[in-house]
Amino acid sequence: MASVRLERNRKKRLEMAHPWVFAGEVASVEGDPEEGGLVDVLNHQGRFLAVGYYNPASQIRIRIVSQTPLAEMDKAFFADRFTSCLQHRNRFIPGADAYRLVYGEADFLPGLIVDRFGDILVVQLLTLGMDKRRKEIVEALVEVMAPRGIYERSDVSVRELEGLAQTTGVLYGECPRHVTVTENELKLVIDIEEGQKTGYFFDQRENRASIAPLMRGWGERSGISLTDVEGEDGTIQRLPVNKSGKTVTFPYWDGATVLECFAHTGSFTLHACKYGAKKVTCLDVSAHAIESAKVNVELNGFTDRVEFVVDDAFQYLRNQVKGLDERTERATDGVNNNKADTSKPMTAGGGRTWDVVILDPPAFAKTKSAVAGACRGYKDINLQGMKLVNEGGYLVTASCSYHMQPDLFLETIAEAARDAGKILRLVEWRAAGKDHPQILGVNEGHYLKFAIFEVRSKNK
Repeated sequence: MASVRLERNRKKRLEMAHPWVFAGEVASVEGDPEEGGLVDVLNHQGRFLAVGYYNPASQIRIRIVSQTPLAEMDKAFFADRFTSCLQHRNRFIPGADAYRLVYGEADFLPGLIVDRFGDILVVQLLTLGMDKRRKEIVEALVEVMAPRGIYERSDVSVRELEGLAQTTGVLYGECPRHVTVTENELKLVIDIEEGQKTGYFFDQRENRASIAPLMRGWGERSGISLTDVEGEDGTIQRLPVNKSGKTVTFPYWDGATVLECFAHTGSFTLHACKYGAKKVTCLDVSAHAIESAKVNVELNGFTDRVEFVVDDAFQYLRNQVKGLDERTERATDGVNNNKADTSKPMTAGGGRTWDVVILDPPAFAKTKSAVAGACRGYKDINLQGMKLVNEGGYLVTASCSYHMQPDLFLETIAEAARDAGKILRLVEWRAAGKDHPQILGVNEGHYLKFAIFEVRSKNK
């Protein structure tokens, strides 16, 4: 087997289990390595370190697949790795029929993503080394998972950095475009052909469930309280009663009002409804995404509690804040004995607020050079969002930009809170779910930040 000897003065990342060797770390190449083929990786003294696959056209010259000698990545190799992946998911998310089965480097299979949607698998082959072994990968998946079909979604630009064209299509069996799966006891219809990435974002599974405590306990603000009421037969029942003394029959009287931005398939909307939300506004700029969300909401029986909006989230939030400011200005005029002219329609419209605002945007910083612009974007959207949270309500916010490091993300939100005149109390801080494990020392895997803040005004 060909081998690659590394520079003496390189950072010792490989010894810390990092799976990448960059072009600038290579001192020499011995033998004639095949593009995408395996090579032994040696330190500057010639001592064996690991085995990885080689691509001379990529800045990531070698991706490590084994810490011990390995002759070939054949069907048996992949079957063994897939079995280990399945065991991990069965242990930490038992009974689930939808999850990320293979998470690239974190599952010791760099360049390979496999998502399970019931009996359908969706794969992404991101690198030359994996692309050249698609036959072995498919055969091993069939052996370990026995799927009805395997569909490829290698329509991602990162393949071009590997000298590969983007491609999609059926790799095995029958693959319907729409697949119904279950997450946290909720039904979801996933579009594996046209949905974002592989069709769904599994990394927020546990985070979506974590909003449950936010969805109830709001009835008292509306003047509704549980009161002992005597029935016609003389029995006493504890029922919700409003300020007028009338019994409230709406079953979700104690639920939160919720705004979900960047809804995609409406996953947070579904969870909000499941946990008792009174009314949810589900917003996405994509009409296709909203149509997908509508299907999922109807499938779970939540249609009467959800309104759908197709709009740009940034613009929608600004319009609501502008309308809120205008309402406040009118109210202040009245207090100062300046009669507000209510005959004129409000110029901004909007002015709505919610008990819970959820912001789960796509990555704003896909490269290091985009971080400054991403900070402005995250600050803007969180500033507008927290202004629309009712006093004592909650801001649920996330970032999936790896280059937006946790400290910088929190700092950006803190600056937004300062400008908005808000005090934030952090009540939840989370990362990606258990089907997205992270290898210590591989910072690139620590991409998802998820936080829940209680929002209070400084002048309250």
